[in-house]
Amino acid sequence: MRTIKMKHTKYFIATACIMLAIFSNDSFGQNKTSEKDNSQKISFKNMVDSQQFVFVAQTASPLRGGFRNLTSSYDVRVRKDTMISYLPYFGRAYTAPIDPAKSGLDFTSTNFSYTVTPNKKSGWNIVIKPKDKMEVQQYAFTVFDNGSASLNVTNTSKDPISFNGYIKKEERKRK
Repeated sequence: MRTIKMKHTKYFIATACIMLAIFSNDSFGQNKTSEKDNSQKISFKNMVDSQQFVFVAQTASPLRGGFRNLTSSYDVRVRKDTMISYLPYFGRAYTAPIDPAKSGLDFTSTNFSYTVTPNKKSGWNIVIKPKDKMEVQQYAFTVFDNGSASLNVTNTSKDPISFNGYIKKEERKRK
């Protein structure tokens, strides 16, 4: 009878040690994931605050049309002194462009206002209003703390259009 209790006790202790090892490793892995998520959130916040990021557009949603996946590389590069927009446009334009080669949202602005406000859930709302491109009223970004983002473009001579994608740090080309 005593040997049976000893066997059960040994099995219980061995099982408890194994369970403790499994759960402690799992919580350790969660801490690493949590630290990685926090560092990414800080990185995205720094990009937004320093006005140094690239919005990469993956999809477009025109006001009067369907959802479109973008297969080419379209982006908006934001720097403290310059905003470079290279985006397509799908929708209704109320005036014809002067240069038909630049019929999308393809321009460079060096005079613009940049406003950041915290988002209610998580992330930031960024409003950029170019002052040297009269046809573009504003670029309104919603950036989440995981890096995903959306962009709503309001224009005086075209229907509004929205884009979904993500932000990333701009890679500087080495010489």
